[in-house]
Amino acid sequence: MLPFKVYFGGIGLIVITLWLEHPNLIAMKSFTYYMVLLLCTSFNLLQAQEELQLSEKDSIVKSSWMFGVGYNIVDDSGDVFDELFSFGKQWNALSYPSRVSIGRYFKSGIGIEAIASYNKYKVGKFIDGVTNLEETQYYGLDARLTYDLNKLIGETAWFDPYLGVGAGYTDANNQSRATYNAVVGFRTWFSDRIGMDFSSSGKWAANNDDATNHLQHAAGIVYQFGIEKGLSKKGEKKLALIEEMAEKRQKEQDSIAAAQIEKEQAALAARLAKEREQARLASIEKAKVDEEEQRKLDIKKEIDDLGLAYFDLNSSYLNSKSKKVLDGLAVVLQKHPELELKISSHTDSRGTSKYNNWLSQRRVDRTKAYLIKKGVDINRLDTEAYGETNLLNECDDTVYCGEEKHQVNRRSEFVITKY
Repeated sequence: MLPFKVYFGGIGLIVITLWLEHPNLIAMKSFTYYMVLLLCTSFNLLQAQEELQLSEKDSIVKSSWMFGVGYNIVDDSGDVFDELFSFGKQWNALSYPSRVSIGRYFKSGIGIEAIASYNKYKVGKFIDGVTNLEETQYYGLDARLTYDLNKLIGETAWFDPYLGVGAGYTDANNQSRATYNAVVGFRTWFSDRIGMDFSSSGKWAANNDDATNHLQHAAGIVYQFGIEKGLSKKGEKKLALIEEMAEKRQKEQDSIAAAQIEKEQAALAARLAKEREQARLASIEKAKVDEEEQRKLDIKKEIDDLGLAYFDLNSSYLNSKSKKVLDGLAVVLQKHPELELKISSHTDSRGTSKYNNWLSQRRVDRTKAYLIKKGVDINRLDTEAYGETNLLNECDDTVYCGEEKHQVNRRSEFVITKY
């Protein structure tokens, strides 16, 4: 498939050629004018869309942790900046990595680092103003605060210059000292994570008048982790353009959508009318359901309000209070001929389980018989005897209770099984 630039360029060339060959065709001129305008507009939009795509190049590391390993070179000649590049005479370095660092770098451009370094002063090197006659150790432990100069000169993806100040402890030429430090350096990046770090630090002795000031140079590999990325300034500008184009497209879509509103509103009105009718029918149905549910609750309340039929100790005969309860129950059953009940009878815990099972069966039979005598159809009554298994309180064989508590368990209960 041809690239869109070639495609539109070819169409534009054909249209212009037709115009030039037919100069007297006014209609053709008008047609050509609008076609060229349309092609140019489309070309510009497609070209802008092609260019305005955020990519990895538009993002940079905003904050991270950084770990470094490398080499350090010490110039402790005592002349500070004189003979700065006198490598063979004044510089001390090891052939293996001798410096490690760890730091945290923030979005503001501020960085905090801790650095440990090791070196040796070689025999024959110029140290503290004299020629060194024996090999001595160099130890450095420093902390520094740096600032990323890209915050001032503009972000780059590969080059990060910085300045910094710090303090530390150095043991050099058999003299220990606290130091004030200043640093200048830069990092160059191969990827978001791997780069190289080059720096030079001036170290001024703070508490030892005999110790000379010295320079320490460093070069090494650094690794970034815990990275938080963000857009570069170029990426932010590109994002603003993308959002602007998106807003324009949204306006176009809104104008197209406006043409659909009237049609959709008519469809919406019809749908709402249908939903209102469905809601009305559902409301009627719900009212019926609620009415039926309320009817059931009212019936249950009528029965619950009557209470239970209680029995005397070791008796299955109905006393006057129990008969009054059953008389009321019979009235309810006659008023609601579709109603069906389950009658369950119980005993207290006194006596053997076998005896209590027999006694509760007698009680449920007499309860049922009394209701039948009152005109209740036998098919509307179901029965079950539980003996002492369903006590309503703690009064079992292990707990002593008074008569009033035992009376609670000697009962017949009524549960609606069908409304």
